[in-house]
Amino acid sequence: MALGAALLWTATAGAGNFTSNLEMKARVGYSIGGTAPIGIPATIRSIDAFRLTPSVKAAFDVKKPLTPLWGIMVGLQIENKAMDAEVTTKAYRMELVKGDSRIEGLFTGHVEQEVTQWMLTLPVTATCEVARNLMLKAGPYCSLLLHKDFSGIASDGYLRQGDPTGPKIDMGSKEGEWATYDFSDDMRSLQMGITVGIDWQLHSHMGLSADLNWGLTGIFNSDFKTVEQTLFPIYGTIGAFYRF
Repeated sequence: MALGAALLWTATAGAGNFTSNLEMKARVGYSIGGTAPIGIPATIRSIDAFRLTPSVKAAFDVKKPLTPLWGIMVGLQIENKAMDAEVTTKAYRMELVKGDSRIEGLFTGHVEQEVTQWMLTLPVTATCEVARNLMLKAGPYCSLLLHKDFSGIASDGYLRQGDPTGPKIDMGSKEGEWATYDFSDDMRSLQMGITVGIDWQLHSHMGLSADLNWGLTGIFNSDFKTVEQTLFPIYGTIGAFYRF
């Protein structure tokens, strides 16, 4: 009994020491970025439009200082990584639905694309206090998708069914003439990546932050081959935080 009491006292004291100097922050932010391959492939001839989307983030994190310079921070975020873009393609592999038919081949023409990824993200970062009010941070993150959508319209062009010499199927610019696609069910439910950023403490409680999140896993499952290039979510976030 005496040994058990001693162990309990030691664990309680250790926990007290561990939590005695924790730093907690609540954050909000807005993200700008896209879901794209590394390097624009030749099959994408131009980016015709890129519209801002409601890519918002709310987060709470806890930091444990290990030394006056270094620390470790764990957070929980709910965020949306969205994209709304239009591109012109040349022989870009697609799987489309036109009327009641599903067709696959090489599409040349105009593509409208909407991507939505609501997710819970757990980042674990090392921190470095480079100045009294300036902190750098970097580390891995893991995201669990709560809602996912990858869909759009293919229009003003044609699809060569199967291969470059296959039957030509024309796509118009009006509803009923164009084709649609939806690869939402082929998206990963779990994503991983790295995050780097900086926190600037303006005064005792309020501050600003800037972060870059780079996905290391493509957004589609490994057995999905319709889109030839691996698409990575790459987003920068500008935000504000409150330190408790």
